[in-house]
Formats: sequence, structure tokens, C-alpha cells
Amino acid sequence: MKERSSLTSTNSQVGGSQSDNDNDNDKEQDNRTWLEKIGHALIGEISSTSDILEVLKDAHARAIIDNDVMSMIEGVIDVSEMQVREIMLPRSQMVVLKIDDPIEEILEKIIESAHSRFPVIGDSKDDIEGILLAKDILSYCISQDKEDINIRDLLRPVVIIPESKRLNVLLKDFREFRNHIAIIVDEYGGVSGLVTIEDVLEEIVGDIEDEHDVEEESSIVHLGNKIYSMDSLTEIDEFNEFFKVEWEHSEFETIGGIIMNAFGHVPKRGETITINQFTFKVIKSDHRRIYQLNVTKIK
Repeated sequence: MKERSSLTSTNSQVGGSQSDNDNDNDKEQDNRTWLEKIGHALIGEISSTSDILEVLKDAHARAIIDNDVMSMIEGVIDVSEMQVREIMLPRSQMVVLKIDDPIEEILEKIIESAHSRFPVIGDSKDDIEGILLAKDILSYCISQDKEDINIRDLLRPVVIIPESKRLNVLLKDFREFRNHIAIIVDEYGGVSGLVTIEDVLEEIVGDIEDEHDVEEESSIVHLGNKIYSMDSLTEIDEFNEFFKVEWEHSEFETIGGIIMNAFGHVPKRGETITINQFTFKVIKSDHRRIYQLNVTKIK
């Protein structure tokens, strides 16, 4: 009886080991299958970025890569296919300095906006004289009498690029030439906006907040002519109070949620949609969500 009991126990242990081996073999087979797909991609059997994404989504589903990695890879692929016009800050929202303004006004605007780089213009926004770095003028103010400062002496060369420039090429240029800002022109040579290295990086890693990105008392700012700038996370209650309307939605708490639902997809920069008496234009977004909207009241 003792021998039979011992034999049964031994068989049970062997059976458990066999089960563990089977599980290990299954995992190894799963990994091999995924690695084979990557191998096929490397030798040219995948012909488009959508095919690559399918392989990566399979890896993500198997928990081989996590959500953050998958999101960044998608961002990198998006950047390789996007043009500057899709993410640029439009001309109307550019914070610029006028070259002939008194130094006190220039310093006031620099401090108020909290930006680090500014296009400096002559007669209009199409007349870009150069780029002024806040650190250049602030350090100069310490060592010189403000009345003796000539802004032209502090200007950096301006980088001009077309709206059609690819983001991955622009990022490479930013790194190679150590620039952080570029002015964008349309096909007629007029200034249509600007783009910074941060704008490009945010398409890969998501919104980058710094110490100046704090919530204001109101996330809705009047730009003039019935146009308003709005954070997509503006709560519906705040929107209702500001515009004296009565929007309700049981599924969402923010305007961005309503807009995303109305589009039926994550909209790209420049896409517009009209809901009731408002037209919403996407000013800033990535492949994850909307960040900034312009709202035009049409009634």
C-alpha cells in the first residue's frame, strides 16, 4: 500500500511538470509566432505601415509591449506621414513682437505670454525679421541700460518652411541644426503659422505640460468676431454658463467628449464640425485625443 501511494504521488508530480512544460511550450510558440511576423516584416513581406501596425497590435494584445509603448510607436508612424500644416499654430494665434515697439512693451509681452521664443515682425506678420529668445533679451537687460538695447542685435535667424514639409524631416532638421521653432509659409509665400519642436514631440508622446501650463480661471478665451479658444476638457456646465445655453449629455462631462463623439473618430487638426449654433474647429490634437478647439458662434 505504501509503495502504491508513493507511486501515485510520483505520477502526480510528473503530471504537474508535464502541464507546466505544455504551458511553457505554448508561450514559446506564441512568442515564436510573433517573432516570425517581425522577421517577415524585416525581410520585406510587409508592404505598408498598416501592416506593421497589425503586427504591433498583435504584440500588444499578447502583452509583449505595453500601452505606452504602443501609443508612442503609433505616434512615430503618424509623424512619418503627417505634414506641418496639420499641427502648426495658425497665424491668428501667433504671439509676435514688433521690432519698433518700446523695450518696456516687449518685455511686458514676454513676461505675460511666458514663451521662450518669439517671431519678431516689421510691418505685418508676413514680414518676419527674426526670432528673439527671451533668455537673450533678459540677460542683455541685466548688463545694459534698457534704453540702449537694439532688438535687431539680438535676433536669431528665422527658419522658413512650407506647409507641406513632413514632420519626421522637420524633427531631423530641428535636431541637426539645433533649432526649436520654424515659421510656416503657404504656397504664395505668406506666413500661415509656426511650429516648435515641442509640437512635433507631442505627436509622439502626447501633451507635454510645463510649469507655465496651469489652469486659468476660465478655459474659454474670446479671440474676437464671435470666435473663442477653448480647452477640450472644458466642462459642459462651464460651457453652458459661458454661452448661456443648456447642453446636456449623459455620457460625457467635457466638450471634448461631445465633439469626439460627434466626429465618430479622433479628428485631426483643422477638421470642423457644427453642432447646434456652434462650429468647432480642432486646433490641436493627436492620435489619442483633442486638446484645443476654436469655437465660432454662428447664431
